[in-house]
Order: sequence, then structure tokens, then C-alpha cells
Amino acid sequence: MQQRQLGRNGPSVGAIGFGAMSIAGAFGPTDEATSHKVLAKALDLGVTHIDTALIYGPHTSETIIGNFLKQNPAARSQVSIATKGGFRINPRGISNEKQFLRECLEGSLKRLGVDHVDLYYIHRREQAIPIEDVTGTLADFVREGKIGGIGYSEISPASLARAASVHPIRAVQSEYSLWSRLPELGMIQACARHGAAFVAFSPVARGVLTDVTLDPTLFPADDFRKNMPRFQPAAFAYNMKYVEAFRAFAKSRGWSTSALAIAWVLHQGAHIIPIPGTRTAENLAMDAMAADISLTPQDLAEIERILPAGFAQGNRYTEDQQKSSELYC
Repeated sequence: MQQRQLGRNGPSVGAIGFGAMSIAGAFGPTDEATSHKVLAKALDLGVTHIDTALIYGPHTSETIIGNFLKQNPAARSQVSIATKGGFRINPRGISNEKQFLRECLEGSLKRLGVDHVDLYYIHRREQAIPIEDVTGTLADFVREGKIGGIGYSEISPASLARAASVHPIRAVQSEYSLWSRLPELGMIQACARHGAAFVAFSPVARGVLTDVTLDPTLFPADDFRKNMPRFQPAAFAYNMKYVEAFRAFAKSRGWSTSALAIAWVLHQGAHIIPIPGTRTAENLAMDAMAADISLTPQDLAEIERILPAGFAQGNRYTEDQQKSSELYC
């Protein structure tokens, strides 16, 4: 697989990474054996950046990855591992306090069975603590050799600039796909200016931009998407009219819908690394085909015609979910 750099001074990784939220059961049931098959397939495909978090499960995703590495010790040298901290579990809340972040990190390292991770994110900012102070805490972790680089998830371009004034930032992670394009209004450009990778999660729109038509009415109560505005009946029906046209275009070009959606993300910048998530090795293999798709200017123009910026009806998050993500436009 083609390689991309995980930040200006970071490691080279496969252009497509793997988002490990799915193997924690956020989008439906799975089990450890099936998840290990996904991780093994990732290595076979050259998908070498694995992105997880303390909150996935909680602890489930990190534990599964840790068990996989224990059973496959040679895999550790083949992969870049990122995880995230900053969420309190019970009661659920955000904390960027220095001691709490240290506890989060130490717990993650133990579950993953490693002495360091290549990238450590603040999963969500605690607004009461200046981001300069939080970055200073993470810089201490870098100096201690516990993390290779610093990352932030769902922050604004202004927050990135403030953080980068203290220490180089290796990556910023935000949702980015053909139906969630806010990062084009500043964050993708800011990452390029500051030498940070832009890590795009949910590049297939939480399962919408695939060849399988979802039925949100059948989502179980614990499905992460169940209450999201875009998955409510009227909005979902409206959005699927656009998606069907995109599927038809992908089919006409001989590509899967998911591979085309990820290829589009890849084409938006050389510093962008999409991290699709899936529960099956078969779906991951399909997603990885995106790295081999070369889109022409005509292809990109047709995609823009079919799925124009802002086409999706409904917010990407509920009001409660949105509170912890920084807006900037």
C-alpha cells in the first residue's frame, strides 16, 4: 500500500488506517476471534496504523488489540498504535487534568501490553484548562518515552495553533467524509500549515457510503448511531436519495461504494489519513482497495455534482454529543 507520513516527524504508515471503535461493538455485536481476523487482515493489506481509545467499550478495543499483539509479538514492529484519553467513564465526563491523563495513559499501555504508543490523543478538550497546559502535559509524556507524538480529536484550527506553539502536534482527528465536510473550512489547511497529519474518521459516513443499505429502525438500543439526527427517518430517507446516485456512479466505474468514498478522502490532501472501521476482514479488504483508485478531475467533478458539499440533512451529532466537539464556522 502507498505510504503517508503520520505528521511531519512521525512514522510512515499505510495511507489507509484502521479505526478500532467497531471491534468494541459500537455498531453491532462482534467477538474477539473475529476482531483478531480483522487485525491480521490489516497487516496483510498494509494497513499499519491502528487507532483506538480508552472509551471504546470502554476498554474493550484496547484489550482486544493488546491480546492480538500478545499472540502475534512480531506485529508490534509492523504497526503504529494510537489511542486516546481524557474521558471519565462513570459518571461520563471530560477531564484533561494532568494526573488523570497520566492514569488514562498508564491504563491504556497496560491493556495494549506496550511500553509506549506512537500517537496519543486528547479525545475531547476540557475547556476550563488552557490547551497550552494540556499540551505541556503531553510533552512530558513524549520526553518520558511513553508516547511518540501528540494528537487532538475534534478541536478547532485556532486550538491547534495554540497547542502547536507549545510542542509539535503529530495529528488532529476529526470526522470527514462526503457527508461531513466541516474540516474543509479550516482544519485540513491548519494541519498542513503546522505539519500535522489530518486523520479522518468515519470516511464512509458511519456505514452509509457502502453497498449495503442500512435500516436505522433496526439499530439496537446501544448502537452509537441510533439517536443521531441524520439517521432519523425523514432525514435518512432524504439522504439516501443522494447516496443511491453515488452508489450507481461507483458501480459504473467498477468500484465499491466504500472504496470510492475513501478514495475521495485520500484525494483531498497528501497529509490526510482515513481510518475506516469495520467488524469484518472482508469489509476491510474492500475498504483498502481505495488506495489503488486514481480519481481523474472528471471523476472528482462528477462526485461533487452527485454529493455537493452540505447535501446531508440533519446534524452529525445530537446536541449532547456535539457539546464536547469544537465548532469553528
